[in-house]
Amino acid sequence: MFFTRTHSYKFSASTQDLKDRLVGKHVKIHNLDFEVLEKDQSLSIIPHAEQVDAIKTLPITQVDFKQVGDKTKVVITSRMRKLDIGGPMLVVIFCGFLLGASIVLFFAAPNELQITYTLLGIGLFTFIVFTIRMQMGYFDYVRKVRAYVKERSEAAKANTSAPAMAV
Repeated sequence: MFFTRTHSYKFSASTQDLKDRLVGKHVKIHNLDFEVLEKDQSLSIIPHAEQVDAIKTLPITQVDFKQVGDKTKVVITSRMRKLDIGGPMLVVIFCGFLLGASIVLFFAAPNELQITYTLLGIGLFTFIVFTIRMQMGYFDYVRKVRAYVKERSEAAKANTSAPAMAV
């Protein structure tokens, strides 16, 4: 919900051509290997984090294809792994609790503004640091996986629309 990102693109290549360009490939992002697997009628891009010792929040990306006339609509949906979602959700709940407490204190105890502003400041500071860290980590992986899918799909489009050259 908070950490899910969906993007859609249209390409002139066929669904099968796009799948052939992606299936079985590996993507290296920040020295972490992501593998593209076919699952039902869609593709899954899954991180291989078995050899990583650091704590990382990683996305699992699903790529769906839908034929719309002569174009193929590609929908890329990135979700946080269920293993990783606990920590970020706790930080969001903690920040929401601090914001709520500061609002309640603002109206319930108007003469205790120092505590109110302190709680509000701690909540906002924590949320801003959390957002920056998520942009540099999790959402960076999401952007790079999306760029990889888009680049490979556009390469398929360029290969199918390029005229044959005589040698």
